[in-house]
Order: sequence, then C-alpha cells, then structure tokens
Amino acid sequence: MTNVPASHETADSRSTGVSRSAFRRVLAGSTAGAVLEWYDFALYGILAATVLGPLFFPGGNGFAQLLLALATQGLGFVARPIGGIVFGHLGDRLGRKPMLVTTFLLLGLSTSAIGLLPTYSQVGIGATISLVVLRLIQGFALGGEFGAAVLMVSEYGSPKRRGFWSAWPQAGAPLGTVLATAVVGGIALVLPDSAFDQWGWRVGFLFAIPLLVIGFWIRRRIDESPVFQEAQARATASTDAVRERSSILETLAHPGPVLRGLGVRLGENVAFYVYTVFVVAYATKTFGYDKSDVLLAVAIGSLLQFAGMLVGGHWSDRVGRRTAMLVPALGLAVWAPVFFAIVQADALPLLYLGVGVGAALHGLLAGPEAAWIAELFPTRRRFAGASLVFQGSSIIAGAPAPLIAVWLAEKQGPTAVVLYLVGTIAVTVVALILSAETRGTDLNSGALGVDGHK
Repeated sequence: MTNVPASHETADSRSTGVSRSAFRRVLAGSTAGAVLEWYDFALYGILAATVLGPLFFPGGNGFAQLLLALATQGLGFVARPIGGIVFGHLGDRLGRKPMLVTTFLLLGLSTSAIGLLPTYSQVGIGATISLVVLRLIQGFALGGEFGAAVLMVSEYGSPKRRGFWSAWPQAGAPLGTVLATAVVGGIALVLPDSAFDQWGWRVGFLFAIPLLVIGFWIRRRIDESPVFQEAQARATASTDAVRERSSILETLAHPGPVLRGLGVRLGENVAFYVYTVFVVAYATKTFGYDKSDVLLAVAIGSLLQFAGMLVGGHWSDRVGRRTAMLVPALGLAVWAPVFFAIVQADALPLLYLGVGVGAALHGLLAGPEAAWIAELFPTRRRFAGASLVFQGSSIIAGAPAPLIAVWLAEKQGPTAVVLYLVGTIAVTVVALILSAETRGTDLNSGALGVDGHK
C-alpha cells in the first residue's frame, strides 16, 4: 500500500482528526473493491467468449450459445443503473460505509458463486437461470460499489491532493483487467484444454474468494466518511424539510451536473471500450493478428492506462480538473485516425504502440474524473449524483460502444469508427468547456454545489 505523506494524511487533519492509518484503510478498501469489480467484468467477458456458452445454454449451435453467453454479460449493464439508484439513495441517507461493505459482499459472493454452479448438462435450464440471476446481482452491486469507493476516498482525501487519491479507485479498472487476464492465462498454461473447459474455468471465479476476504476485512475497519457525518449532524439540527426528500429525486430536479458528467463520460467510455474490447475483434478478425498478441497489447495498454490515471489525477491537482481532462480528450481525438492507420499496417510493434498510446491517453482523461464528479454535487446528494453519472454513462456509452464500433467497421469501414470515436469525444470536450472548475472544492463545508443548490 502506498504510504500517505504526513502532510496529506487527511481531508483536513486539523479539523477532522482523521489518522493516517484510517486514510490508508479507506484507500486500500476502496481500491480493492474497484479491482474486484473489474476483475469480474473482464473475467466473465474472457470466459463468455470461450467456454461459458456450451456449458450453460441449450442447443448445439455454438454461435448462438456464444451470443447468449455474451448477452448475460450485458445484463450486468442493465442492472447497474438500478443498483446506482438504490444504493445512491441509501448512501446519502444511511452513510457511505454501509454501502461500501454491502456492495462488496454482494459482488464477491455472486462472483465466486458462479464458479460453483452446476452446468446445463447437469441440471438443465436451472443452470441458465442461476447464471442470469447471479449476473443481475453482480450488476446491481456494481451500481453502488464504484460510487461508494470513489466518494469515501474523495471525502477523506486532502483537497490539495484529492485528484490523485481519488484516481486510485479509478485505476482499479485496468488492474482488475490485467489480473483477470493473468489468472485465465495462467490456468490455461497449466491445464490442458479439456481440463480447462471442464473445470479449470471455475478457478478464475473462485479466485474472487480471497479477494473478498481481504477486501471485506479492510472495509469493515473503515470509519464512516467525516464529511458525511458532519452533513448528517447539520441535517439533524436543521428544520429544513427538504433534507427528507430522496437524494435521487433531488438530483434529478437539478440535472445540470448530471448532464455535464454524462457528457464527459460519453467520450471517455467509448474510448475505453474501443481500445480494450473492440480492438480484440477488429485486429484478429479483420487483419489476422493472433489473439494472444492482441490480448498482450491490451494488457500492456492496461498497465499504461493505470499509470495514466494516477498521473492524470496528480496533474489535475496542479492545473485544475478541466485542463487535465481537456488535453488528453483532444489527444484521443487526434490519435483515433492514427490508431486505425497503425492497425492496418499489420506490424505487431505498431499495434502495441497504437493500443498503448490510446490506453495511456484514456487513463489521463479518466484519472481526474473521480474527484471532478464528486466535486459536482453537495454532500447530501453526492452519492446519488455520482452513481447516476457513473452508471448512466455505462448504459448510454459503455455497453453499446463495442457493438456500435463492430457494426460500423463491418458496414462502413474504419473511417466510420474514427468519426464515432471523435464525435463522442467532441461531446466530452463541449461538456468540459461548459463546466466550472471544481479543484479545491471544500467537500466538508456544506457550501453550495457547483450547480448552485445546497
């Protein structure tokens, strides 16, 4: 775990008394949850494309079974906004910590349970139904998990370094992707194909158990956010009836920050899925790259993405959130046509370069997002607002992005994908230009949110 410098150990150690060890637990627990979240996402995607279809779905048509297996992955996206709404409301009403623990337990238990499921050949349609139910539970838990993780770090972290510390839960995404790739690759390397298809795939899901135990132990020892505690104390002392309203409804009544957040996340989400998911199908099926080479390129890109997120978060503490996100957003727009030209060159080192630069630019853009989104909303509806932005963008941008890119590439050619990527990034740029700078916002002050409403 990264050592927390004494000068930056709390949100404001002079006023809150939060210890360095308490902040370390928050940072470790929040990041662990994000790693598990994306480990599950990447693991299911890899195995759905290889072994889950024939094991859990009826019929002898392999392609149909593959589509059904991938469709269950999409169910997770459908359930995420529902989880975001439910946990967003509860997180603003009951606190960040209960949601942090509850969502993590749901996520870890449902992931590991998939590794214990009987197959279709053993129990028939019951296996299919069980898999679908577990995917829905995972998506529901994910809807609240990321918002809880980001807000705990944001509300604990020093305002001067909030961008850097809040980037750590964001950086759990590439770490989880690399971990899933390494685990599946390691199992496949040790076991013969027949054993992997029969039972080896279960090991990947059961690997969530030690992650769950470690993460749960850390999260149970986390104290409630001092920012939430102060806001709750003010609300208890206040006679303003508005505090009783649902934070979800109140956020939707003042939609400006949510719309700007969704706008920024649009291009960022599309870029992520183009450089991590779409590129695998495009490079292998269209240009004949070996799948293992492309997956290695994505794994290397994920490590660069991880570094980019931390660098981007740190840079946003120095130059401001808008500038730190505008520069890589424009870089992604410029890199899009270069990337597709590189892929078509049919040279493996150039493929690594194309994916690596794209992933690094995406990391620089995504890193400051966590702090920026937290700073968009006042405390009493921060969980609701952040969840609506994070999970809403997953539905409108992330989920359809690979499908749209594949369809455009097959029907219109790579130029259409470039225009799609550049067009969505243009929305991100406009949303950033229309947004106020939030760096240095005092989350503990009870001041107005950037939308001008308490």
